[in-house]
Amino acid sequence: MIKLKYLFVAVFFISVSAFAQNKTEESSKTGHTNTNKFKQLYEEFATPNMFRTGSGAPGPAYYQQQADYKMDIKIDDVNARLFGNETITYTNNSPDDLKYLWVQLDQNMRARDSKTPLIQSSNYRPATTADRFAKQFMTEAFDGGFNIESVTDSKGSSLPHMINRTMMRVELPKVLKSGEQFSFAIKWWYNINDHVKDGGRSGYEYFEENNNRIYVMAQFYPRMAVYNDVEGWQNSQFWGRDEFALPFGNFDVNITVPADHILDGTGVLVNRKEVFTQTMMKRFEKAKKSYKEPVLIVTQEEAEVTEKTKSNKTKTWKLSAKNVRDFGFATSRKFIWDMMAVKIGSKDVMAVSLYSKEGNPLWEQWSTKTVASTLKSYSRMTFDYPYHKAISVHAPMGMEYPMICYNFGRPNKDGTYSDRVKYGMIGVIIHEVGHNFFPMIVNSDERQWTWMDEGLNSFVQYVAQLDFGKWYPEALSEGDKEFPHRRGPASKIVPYMGGNQDFIAPIMSKGLNTYQFGNNAYGKPATALNILRETVMGPELFDYSFREYAQRWMFKHPTPEDFFRTMEDASAFDLDWYWRGWFYTTDWVDIGVKDVKKYYVTSKQNEYGKRIANRFNVDADKLVYLIEEGSEGFEEDMKKGSPSENSPTLKEYLMDNFTPEQRKTIKEPKYFYSVTFDKPGGLVMPIIVEYTYADGSSKRETYPAQIWRLNDKEVTRTIASEKEIVNISVDPDLKTADIDTSNNSWPKKTKANKFDEFKNKIKG
Repeated sequence: MIKLKYLFVAVFFISVSAFAQNKTEESSKTGHTNTNKFKQLYEEFATPNMFRTGSGAPGPAYYQQQADYKMDIKIDDVNARLFGNETITYTNNSPDDLKYLWVQLDQNMRARDSKTPLIQSSNYRPATTADRFAKQFMTEAFDGGFNIESVTDSKGSSLPHMINRTMMRVELPKVLKSGEQFSFAIKWWYNINDHVKDGGRSGYEYFEENNNRIYVMAQFYPRMAVYNDVEGWQNSQFWGRDEFALPFGNFDVNITVPADHILDGTGVLVNRKEVFTQTMMKRFEKAKKSYKEPVLIVTQEEAEVTEKTKSNKTKTWKLSAKNVRDFGFATSRKFIWDMMAVKIGSKDVMAVSLYSKEGNPLWEQWSTKTVASTLKSYSRMTFDYPYHKAISVHAPMGMEYPMICYNFGRPNKDGTYSDRVKYGMIGVIIHEVGHNFFPMIVNSDERQWTWMDEGLNSFVQYVAQLDFGKWYPEALSEGDKEFPHRRGPASKIVPYMGGNQDFIAPIMSKGLNTYQFGNNAYGKPATALNILRETVMGPELFDYSFREYAQRWMFKHPTPEDFFRTMEDASAFDLDWYWRGWFYTTDWVDIGVKDVKKYYVTSKQNEYGKRIANRFNVDADKLVYLIEEGSEGFEEDMKKGSPSENSPTLKEYLMDNFTPEQRKTIKEPKYFYSVTFDKPGGLVMPIIVEYTYADGSSKRETYPAQIWRLNDKEVTRTIASEKEIVNISVDPDLKTADIDTSNNSWPKKTKANKFDEFKNKIKG
């Protein structure tokens, strides 16, 4: 009975309006600021301008600087030192005149006089291991900082420069005007760190059994800082956690290493025929046509022979890369090398792995296939991978650079490995290869906004892991229907969001200054985007908008606002409430069923109806009345039978309002419910509800988040139903990260005590 339902709702809202009016009259005359969860983010966002538009797209005056590098690098394998000579050509595309340039010296974090250790707390331990005690109190700190031998202009004249920890300011001989270029050279060297013992994003791993090292090199050269319309110079110091902000440019790098080393890195290997044997060339040509299985370029047997002897000669590998923001490489005589082709759009990309025998059999089974799978998944979610290769290198840590990344995951010495090691290795490869997209191409400022690369990447990693499990089901362990996920699903972030607020910071915080870095920069933003995709927007709208953001800002420098605005611009979704709640606060989700009242239709008049009839000049006999189950007069009224079924007068009145044709489609609800949902948690979210009926059937309903716009604490829905509702469940599939599900059901579920849980577990 559609009309009946509308009549009741109309009367209900009249009462609410009157209530609101009375409350207004009773309230004090003092005003208040706008604290509505749905207010626009104008206070948080910068004003759109010619550089960045209100739609989230680059503006007509958008610019970015360019830094091109020519480098000659040499590794001293005996002393574990790196020597370099580089020429930087810097192009000022900004509208500003520049008096000086800022260069990043990230290795200075490892200098003997580094301040990084001094910002960490060091608690007293009454007992500790001998090696930890010796390292803390008895050994001299490792000196891995840059030794800058010279900074000169193109004519060889010295340039004044000042080093402030991890940043170097280079004074220009004259102002660098808009559109001009300036070239200068830096000569330097440093001691390479053992990143297994001393940590770090680059360095070497030492293998004592045959006195060999695997070098995974990054941040190994002085790098230009970013200058843009948002920060000016991004010359924030590197303390070790926050990563990097870098301009794009072209690289020509010559790397000299022992002649028996295998090397790969960012860019095209331009002298392949000089450094490859004929056998390697034949295998390489075969790999370019192999789409299902990797082809070994260097076998394990060959690598094991090479690592037993050391060449006194050297070999130079020449790599050239266009339009990349950074450069990394890996080299060792221990490397096994395999490759396969993967079709991305209309071109072939080489998926590549470098690993030692310590990584097998796990690495030969899954590394390169994981690279290929990742490129396909990320390209579907963003844009076709633009580079010609992607490399996964076996190392004791995870880190990423253009076209190359370093990934952990090592079997036991006998070659066996646990599911945890296998899934961990595949997961980290997906994550680090995925960083090619965020931030190597969509070039966000990692120093300022860690979540823009780690969080967005962790979200797409979740999608890519689902794909991997579908495409390679043989990689899943028995009993696993899909790839296990560490981050992404809503339930994974509940312990963090429901934790101690003294140790939780908003996502929109500088990574260096946050508690629980992994949850803040990786887990929560990944979960927020996953919920936005699956629960709020839907995959179709979300994916279109996400691709739009990635394609707008590929090879550019986006800010958080550019992301937020683009997602709204491409979807017609007002998401300010979502960004504010998830990214700018530490509010949590907790939505429950506060109260349920059950009503029946009656023809018996009540005082409320009479007042309404009098106020609006309506015949009181023509109103529809409802009576609450259990209220005064309910039992007496019900003795006569349900009025909605047995009152001819009521039926005649209702049916008189419809034509015979309309009556065929009219439903006749017998049950009416007033359901009140409350929100003990501060985070605004849609209300996902499952109504279960007495006949065992059920219905899902999602009330948009805007239902909370006028009452941030509780809202009520009136439901007319043909069937009796016996259960109401909020968020039945745990899709919103609700931290307390004890209030999610009606009737309220009684949680079994520990003894009952134990009995149920061992029953039978």
